[in-house]
Amino acid sequence: MFTRIYFEDYREGDTRETIGRTITETDIVMHAGQTGDFFPHHMDAEWCKTQPFKERIAHGTLIFSVAVGMTASLINEVAFSYGYDRLRFIKPVFIGDTIRVKVSVKEKRTHKKPGMGLVTELVEVFNQRQECVLVCEHILLAQLKSFQHD
Repeated sequence: MFTRIYFEDYREGDTRETIGRTITETDIVMHAGQTGDFFPHHMDAEWCKTQPFKERIAHGTLIFSVAVGMTASLINEVAFSYGYDRLRFIKPVFIGDTIRVKVSVKEKRTHKKPGMGLVTELVEVFNQRQECVLVCEHILLAQLKSFQHD
């Protein structure tokens, strides 16, 4: 479970994909309770019938959170999440939709902090119809091999 993937080990173009996860009504209700976002788009089935999507939609922040969790499969002792950029909610996710995540190494560059580099991963979330529903960039701060501390 613990690993060491240094800056030099990341290769532009490398990809990994997760298995699917179905979004449930419970996910939406719990996320609303945790965030305080009880907007009718997520909570009011009857009101949603009068709207363009015709049914409740999952919070974009819920899909982002679930997707990030789905990609967290290794504990890398020499790289840390530096943040996320360019987050976009492309299409709605409905109760019963199954999402999966594709992560691709997009870019690598040095960082101002000595011994560290930045790795940018493109994160794409797809529904069961292979439609992209969310996209963002994950920035990792990764240690260079030459600065190993054992």
